[in-house]
Amino acid sequence: MRQASVERNTNETEISVTVNLDGTGTYDVSTGIGFLDHMLEQLSKHSLIDLTVRAKGDLHIDFHHTTEDTGIAIGEAVNKALGDRAGITRYGSAQIPLDEALTRVIVDCSNRPYLVWKVGFSRPKLGEMDTELFREWFQAFAQAAGVTLHVDNLYGENNHHIVESAYKALARALRQAVTIDARAADAVPSTKGVLSDADTMNSVSDADTMNAVSGAGKD
Repeated sequence: MRQASVERNTNETEISVTVNLDGTGTYDVSTGIGFLDHMLEQLSKHSLIDLTVRAKGDLHIDFHHTTEDTGIAIGEAVNKALGDRAGITRYGSAQIPLDEALTRVIVDCSNRPYLVWKVGFSRPKLGEMDTELFREWFQAFAQAAGVTLHVDNLYGENNHHIVESAYKALARALRQAVTIDARAADAVPSTKGVLSDADTMNSVSDADTMNAVSGAGKD
């Protein structure tokens, strides 16, 4: 079993995470942010990655620190569970609909962190959660997990549907990427022979393309 646990404690948050990449999609999540819990449950269920999260943060200020640090901790746990990444399929992609919304996610478990985020929202909040925080979560996860991640909402109107389709698409793409390739179970999937650490993360968000793809009225 490829499992890992991570604890992240700062003056702003206290977070513990356990993942099992070879799980069944069992989850036990509590961050203090109801909508984020719902998204992380979707991530676990549809990736088949068992996920336990306990987070306490400075929610009296806002949800930023808890959202970002939860992304970091889950990413670190996934990175740790992947080890030297030998045998993994490495790449995964998914296009997931939720009613009128369709989102595409492509992932490369390359140990080269990079985020391309082309998702727009028509409202500043979903419930009490700022919609801008979803990008923060995906960026934190990509950085800590050591993955190249492209998230592209092709179209959609309902903000809840857009976000949920993004998390479900990430889940299905990860499910493909971390699966052991039976034909190359002991091989690192790179001509370099290693998937080495990268020390920086790049992030791309093309506002013009995002608006064109996501539809009028989104920012």
